Amino acid sequence: MFAGRTSWGMLLALVAALGFSLKAIFIKLAYPYGVDAITLLTLRMLFALPAFLWVGLARRPGQAALDAGDWLRVGALGCLGYYGSSLLDFMGLQYISAGLERLILFTYPTLTILIGVVFQGKPFNRRELVALVLCYAGIGSAFVHDLGLGDARDALIGGGLVFASSVSYALYLAGSAPMIGKLGALRFSALAMLVSTAATLLHFGLVQPLTVIVQPLPVYGWSLAMALFSTVIPVFALAAAIRQLGAGRTSLYGMIGPMLTIGFGWWLLDEALSLPQLAGAALVVAGVLVVSRK
Repeated sequence: MFAGRTSWGMLLALVAALGFSLKAIFIKLAYPYGVDAITLLTLRMLFALPAFLWVGLARRPGQAALDAGDWLRVGALGCLGYYGSSLLDFMGLQYISAGLERLILFTYPTLTILIGVVFQGKPFNRRELVALVLCYAGIGSAFVHDLGLGDARDALIGGGLVFASSVSYALYLAGSAPMIGKLGALRFSALAMLVSTAATLLHFGLVQPLTVIVQPLPVYGWSLAMALFSTVIPVFALAAAIRQLGAGRTSLYGMIGPMLTIGFGWWLLDEALSLPQLAGAALVVAGVLVVSRK
């Protein structure tokens, strides 16, 4: 039964990784039409909103009501995970390639595990160490290659924004496990997304006129695709995977994401693909395989 639970958690984590790896591709495909980061993020949230309203606000038999402390924690995590992290990521993608973005963003597994070890007293075993070494060796290989392709200033600005996104997301993952245990994976994820949507709409309303929401048709299409395939499906899959595996191990399975984004970036965006990138991707896959062994 435990083996089946672990396999199911691994599958959910990989589905989440696939969905999140497509996010940068959808963003890059929308940017040529002149849309800015906060407007694109707002459209993503609005298209995803019905699913999260349905799950988050529907109270089912046996579910406890949230107290003030629960709402405070959900609010803080929602702002960290799918508002702050997403906005910083969207801004960073204005400066760097999708492949480089995903590589920098995937510093979050190390940060998630470190937060768990330092602040939550969680163990850190040899297998996780080996997996991290393999994965980050692969990420470093591809990073060095991509850094030499573009303007150094853009790489530093974009890379800094995406790394800040990674820190924000790691804090969200580390803090989400206790709330998932109390509220359930689907309910917590939906409530966190509702908070993120509210924060995004407030931000949009403060900095943009409402007329900016009128965009070319392809922007709506890519926003809708991002809402479904890179938001609703992977958010729920990720929360369920955390419930099965824990935040640290789930984040390690997600490290296959850089390989997927590099492949999609080469296929759909004509981004450069090289031997160092392929070698780096192979190391990432090796790391995922190490951590998935029983």
